[in-house]
Amino acid sequence: MNFYQSHWILTFLIAFPMVGALAAYLSGERNAKRTALAVGLVELAVSIPLFFAFDPRGSCTMSGVRSGPMVAQHVAITPAFTQCADYIWFREWGIHYRIGLDGISLFMVLLTTLLLPLMVLGSWTYIRDRERGFYASLLALTGGVVGVFVSLDLFLFYMFWEMVLIPMYFLIGIWGGKERIYAAVKFFLYTAVGSLLMLVAILYLFWRFNGTTGGAIGSFSYFDFLTLELTAIEQTMLFLAFALAFAVKVPIFPFHTWLPHAHVQAPTAGSVVLAGVLLKMGTYGFIRFALPLFPDVSDSAGVVKWAMILGLVGIIYAALVAAVQPNAKKLVAYTSVAHLGFVILGVFAFNLQGMQGALLVMIGHGLSTPMLFFLLGMLYERRHSYEIADFGGLAASLPVFSILLVFAAMTTIGLPGTSGFVSEFLVLLGTFQTNPYAALIGGTGVIFASYYMLPMVQRTIFNALDRPANRHVPDLNARELAILLPLAALILWLGVYPKPVLDRMEPAAKRVLEQVDASRLPQGFGAPGVAAVQP
Repeated sequence: MNFYQSHWILTFLIAFPMVGALAAYLSGERNAKRTALAVGLVELAVSIPLFFAFDPRGSCTMSGVRSGPMVAQHVAITPAFTQCADYIWFREWGIHYRIGLDGISLFMVLLTTLLLPLMVLGSWTYIRDRERGFYASLLALTGGVVGVFVSLDLFLFYMFWEMVLIPMYFLIGIWGGKERIYAAVKFFLYTAVGSLLMLVAILYLFWRFNGTTGGAIGSFSYFDFLTLELTAIEQTMLFLAFALAFAVKVPIFPFHTWLPHAHVQAPTAGSVVLAGVLLKMGTYGFIRFALPLFPDVSDSAGVVKWAMILGLVGIIYAALVAAVQPNAKKLVAYTSVAHLGFVILGVFAFNLQGMQGALLVMIGHGLSTPMLFFLLGMLYERRHSYEIADFGGLAASLPVFSILLVFAAMTTIGLPGTSGFVSEFLVLLGTFQTNPYAALIGGTGVIFASYYMLPMVQRTIFNALDRPANRHVPDLNARELAILLPLAALILWLGVYPKPVLDRMEPAAKRVLEQVDASRLPQGFGAPGVAAVQP
């Protein structure tokens, strides 16, 4: 079988950075970053052909358990998923190594593998102490994040979800700023407490499914859980448990207070991975799990109303708070809350335009915000400050840096021709079909984005060059351009020609919407497909 049509490609992308983490740690302080860069480049090179080999209308075979009077193991065709694996791990507990890829997880995986070598290059001169521990943590974190995006067994999903917390805690707590311990502990406590409720909900689903089979066979399968017929109160409580874990991770207002501290105190690579992929774990969780598993609650009028309200509050509130930040890194941190508010609007619009727009915001934000953090990190290495007041007139001494900063800022604002415009346009279009007033209010977020981003750019690079320390700062070097130019090229590609991305995600996005709308089908994983009972 073709490597790129089998699960081995996904297994490799999970396991290789974890093995690489051990190799980086054992290679010593002097060689750790070189080992990490080699691992990151291999991981990226192996993952890129996935984009071309992926069949958005493909399907694959998964085993499962049929609930009801006639309990039996069976197999079924799962539409929209490819590169699947389904191997028994702990038979007695119904835990499988069950993974797969669809048009939603595809781009989250590619975004993760893209950022890995860029983060290593971005830390090349930034990290000078305990290098082997730093790069080992970065690689282990990458493997865990890929695992989150491809897991189709909820036990496996939760294992990767929690595993990601540990290296991120160390990245902030050891290599962060002056208040790194406070920021790391706050990050860990917020995300861990929210996740514990999700664990309780997963165990309840396991117990509930086990009851439907008479205790004969247990399962943590995502597809088996889709077949459960839950009462209204069960769906409500379980949805809230999942939603809290995902809301904290996004983060949605008012669960966002850990994010600015974590971003400001984290090293550049920590901020990049946090904004680039870790926050997407929350929005991905809503799309993959919370909506399809609990459809009667997730698309109810009350949940949709409150989700849109919280998304809109996040967009407006974060923009207003960002506008008064004296610290450039903290300003960019608040923009994440605003942009991910657009994702929530698109997801809970429950139409194709909104869903695809939300997914494009996730991808575009995963390119533009890391680009901003890289730029600020490069400036910090030269001036050892994130305070906007310490700069001014940098366009004269740092012309290339200034051009790329303006470009990243315009993407954040949503300038036509960039990924920010296409994604936010689709979100607002989808939201308008569901709630025109929400779309109107959300549209003001684009204006507010100009309100916080343009003054920062003005004060940083276009004001008078009145500080001697800014007069002879070296411009970007080849290594730094190698980090920034790929991000800029992808932002332009998504802004000018997003069709290849939209085509690959469309069947999966439709599938999620169908799962929310469809009634429960006990014979087929909640999805049409060919099923064959095996005694």
